[in-house]
Amino acid sequence: MMTSPKPPFAPLEEQSALPLYRQLYDRVLAAIAAGTLSAGDRLPSARAMAKELGVARGTVELAYSLLASEGYLLALGQKGTVINPELQKPGLAASTAPVSSQVMEDSPDSLWRPPQLLPFQMGVPALDAFPRKIWARLGARYLRGMRTGDLDYPAPHGLPALRSAIASYLQVSRGIDCGAHQVFITSGWRNSLTLIAHTLLQPGARAWVEDPGYPPTRQVLRQFGLELEAVPVDADGMNVEHAIAGGRATQVAMVTPGHQSPLSMALSLPRRQLLLDWAARTGGWIVEDDYDGEYRYVSRPLPALASLDRHGRVLYAGTFSKVLFPSLRLAYLVVPQAQVAAFERVGRALFAAGSPSITQAMVAEFIAEGHFARHIQRMRRIYNERRALTIEALERSLPQGMQVERSPGGMHLVLRLPKDVNDTALAEQLLGRGISVQALSRWAASSQRQSGLLLSFTNCATAAPGEQLGAVISTLLS
Repeated sequence: MMTSPKPPFAPLEEQSALPLYRQLYDRVLAAIAAGTLSAGDRLPSARAMAKELGVARGTVELAYSLLASEGYLLALGQKGTVINPELQKPGLAASTAPVSSQVMEDSPDSLWRPPQLLPFQMGVPALDAFPRKIWARLGARYLRGMRTGDLDYPAPHGLPALRSAIASYLQVSRGIDCGAHQVFITSGWRNSLTLIAHTLLQPGARAWVEDPGYPPTRQVLRQFGLELEAVPVDADGMNVEHAIAGGRATQVAMVTPGHQSPLSMALSLPRRQLLLDWAARTGGWIVEDDYDGEYRYVSRPLPALASLDRHGRVLYAGTFSKVLFPSLRLAYLVVPQAQVAAFERVGRALFAAGSPSITQAMVAEFIAEGHFARHIQRMRRIYNERRALTIEALERSLPQGMQVERSPGGMHLVLRLPKDVNDTALAEQLLGRGISVQALSRWAASSQRQSGLLLSFTNCATAAPGEQLGAVISTLLS
């Protein structure tokens, strides 16, 4: 039976190097280990605990979420949050090593994310603006019309209707001349890159990666045994001239030409052509990660690099996580015509289970009925508004010496910090205040690290989050 809340914890230490949420996290664990908190005991609500400790409610919610994700707490809705009744004795909690954000961040090329959605969290679209009623209607229609065959395993390379819908969409919106048979459905970017590696790449070969660039890309390539060469990025995107001048044999170039990840500039046309010429001349491959190419605010979206490919050297990867919602776990890969048979063979062996048929069918209908195109147009307008609101709020509230870069597109902003500010430490402190940003230095592929913060504006419907972030940074750095 649940008992009443225990006496409040001692005040947290504002001046401590340990973030506030980590202090509360550690104190709850210590209380469990000491027997002060027992299995079934109820903790104060996040609101009550925040008031008692004099901290933001998000700080308490983050600590509670971490503890719950590791099995120490159990959220019971209106009944509150309790110590997990499955904890048999205090020593069990003490002997279990918790996974902290710091531990996960210390892993090479990992990007830790909080267990709940926080302000400015990267990689998450505007979930409040998704047309859930339309989505529910499509789901209900699919369930009503299900036949026996729909209960079987899904097609290994993707539902034919979805592959066809994606091919048609890419021909119109991204200028890519492809057929449905060239489209392979995957569960995300890592899955797409793993399929490419197993089909085309050789362990021990060299890969060009952008510096800075998306850390999980490096992580997957390293796991496959590739040798990485960091290619610097400037105002025109990846410095292809620099990479070619190195003269070292390279099998694949990883690029984000639409909006460089994370700095958001576009790969210039001369460099696009130079990269394509390199691939055609050397037999190299180009992997184009077009993770949010639909969102550009100063002009029409740029054509995909794959639309310029005349020699079948570009593999184009897209995702629905950024344009619809992440829990879909649905992405796609477009391969050159000459490589279709090889990808079918490897894909059948590695990914025979495929993504759930109901998810693929709903996305296919969403595209075919025109909802997808309308949704992107609407989101482009909403994001442009939220981007402007966030930039204005930050510029009003940030301390001097900090600059918000006005990137031409994408779903996040880059906040440049003074050279003497440690962006990793600042990001950790902000997380303790319930604000999730990423340190730009963690995206570096070499020792040349830049200091900055990456923050998404997609879920900032008002100026308030930007003003709050600016005020908290001013307080932390004062």
